Parts: sequence; structure tokens; C-alpha cells
Amino acid sequence: MHLSYCTNVHPAEDFDGIVRQFDTYAAAIRRHLDADVLGLGLWLAAPLAAELATDAALRQRLRRELDTRGLEVVTLNGFPYEAFQAPVVKLGVYYPDWTDRRRLDYTLNLARVLVDLLPDRAARGSISTLPLAWREPWDSGRADAANRTLDELAAGLAGIAERSGRPVRVAFEPEPGCVVENTAQAAAALSGVDTDRLGVCLDLAHLACAWEEPVEALARLRAAGLPIVKVQVSAALEAADPVAAADVLRGYVEPRFLHQTRSAHGDAADDLDEALEREFKGPWRVHYHVPLHAEPAAPLTSTVPVLRTAMRELLAGEYCDHFDVETYTWGVLPEEQRPRTDADVAAGIAAELAFARSLMNEEAR
Repeated sequence: MHLSYCTNVHPAEDFDGIVRQFDTYAAAIRRHLDADVLGLGLWLAAPLAAELATDAALRQRLRRELDTRGLEVVTLNGFPYEAFQAPVVKLGVYYPDWTDRRRLDYTLNLARVLVDLLPDRAARGSISTLPLAWREPWDSGRADAANRTLDELAAGLAGIAERSGRPVRVAFEPEPGCVVENTAQAAAALSGVDTDRLGVCLDLAHLACAWEEPVEALARLRAAGLPIVKVQVSAALEAADPVAAADVLRGYVEPRFLHQTRSAHGDAADDLDEALEREFKGPWRVHYHVPLHAEPAAPLTSTVPVLRTAMRELLAGEYCDHFDVETYTWGVLPEEQRPRTDADVAAGIAAELAFARSLMNEEAR
């Protein structure tokens, strides 16, 4: 099994910026963990992915930069297209979607890069991506266009594997508010895809926000024949009594990312401030990736119990071998919880990875 952390938490979009990430964060995280090798779930913005895909020498240079620092990459995050740590992202992260050929080109470029980054011992690579599109606008015409693009994606991945000898699979990540929000929708929308090349990225914060039971969700995907290509080891924010916790919840409202909110009773809001204004009945779960190892501000909690149940089932059933810790919200936590320095960010990510590794070891026994 491979465990990594997703580098979309760091704002860098060109080659030199990516390498600076390695020295500023990854090297410090590896020291904290006293690890021989540190896994990265690398995020590459679309322009850099295109540059690397067409420049073999630059790919080789990136591989050397990783190797000399004791870093390895088996998975890429292909959900954000570019500018993910911009001042405002919100709905922008869902575009271009899978009705747009730019999304196909970007994803195939990532696959071309990944085959040259994979360590020799890795059986395959993985790329996570958005679950087709944001839910609006969506109709049969857009669905047909997306399905045709997925066929092209599978064919392109097959060609890359044939030329390189290294298979790469693409994983669609159900997310609140999207065409595919939960595993039932994934089973329906992805029926008929080439499951040798395509499957699901199971984000455990998103699973919790959809109020899905992990055992049932995993059984549903297995019954549909959809492989779990990748798991995002993440936890969402939970409010048992959102009225009592309203003042604390307001501290999590921020302008950069969308924080979709879902109640146990089926109420839905596309952002946390909307949920607070509407005051629908609790409990709530909020799409806010909170640090795995630390409790949120009381009286809020996290969905780590859902994460634990899911990991137990995933490991017992040998569903997946790529696990990626994706807490990209360190910079927008309430001020009293927010890291002050790069060193603090590195220490926090290291603590998350240690938590995830401990959990995996515990559940594997």
C-alpha cells in the first residue's frame, strides 16, 4: 500500500515552484516522520502538465528532483485544473469539466507524466479527477458528451500503458453538489466504463457529507463492478446541534473554497454561509477537510469515526492500494487553528500522515 499527502495544499503552479515545495515542505515532513521515502500525491496545474508531457528531459529532471530528496509519486490529483490556491476558487474548481476536451487533454497529459515518475516497485499509477461536472447545467446531451470523452480517455490510457509498460487508472471522485455526489450515483453514471482503466476515488470526507454508511457504500461499488482506484483519507466538519454551534461555525466561513453542507435529514446548501442563513435542522456535515489528528473547535467534531469505519472495511476487503491524505484547507482554518509558518504546516501534515499510518497499521492487524 502507498500512503501520500496531496500537494494541492501548497500554492505552486510552475516547475520551480513545485521543486521549492519539495524543499520547503516535503523535506521537513520526511524528517518529522523519520521516513526513508515520503509519498506525494502531486498536483500539477494544467499548463505545467502540458509542458512536462511534451518534454522528456523535463520529466527526467522532475524524477531526479524527487529521487534525490527521498520522495516518490504513484498518484496525481487531477481534480483542480489550475489556480487552486487562488484568493477565490469556489465553483471554478469544477471547470473545465468532462464535457470539455481540455479536461481530457489535461488528464492524459498527467498520465504521460506519471508513467515516468512511478517508482519501479509500483504496480500502477492513479489520477483522481472530478465526478463529471457540477450538477448544473446537466442534461442528456451533456451526459452523452461526457460518456464519449470517457471512452476516449480509456483508449488514451490504454495507448499510454502499451507504449510505456506502466498502467495508469483514472478515478472519479464523488463530491457534494456534483453530478456524482455519492456511490449510488457513481454506480449509475459510470456503468459501462472500461473498468480496467477507470474507477472511483473515494474521498472519505465526501462520503461522510453524503451521510453514506461505509459498509453499504463499498458493497454498492463492488456490486457495480467499479474499482476503488484511490482513497482520499480525509475528514469533514460535523455539528450535532448547528444552532448551538452557530457562532463557532461562522469561524469556518471563508471566501476561497466551497463548503457544501448536508443535514442528516436531506437538507442541502452549496456553502456554509447559506446553511447558516437557512438554519435547517441538524445534525450537519460540512465539506471542510479538517486536520485528521486534531479536534475542531468545540462543540464541533469531525467525521473521523466514519473514516475509521471506512478504512477498516477498505483494508479488510483489499479494495485499494493508493491512499492520499488531502487536507488542502490548512490556510483557511479559523485563525486560532491556522498554522503561522511553513514549518507549522509541515509539522501538521506530518502529524496527519502519522495518524493515517497508525490507523492503517492498526486496521491491517
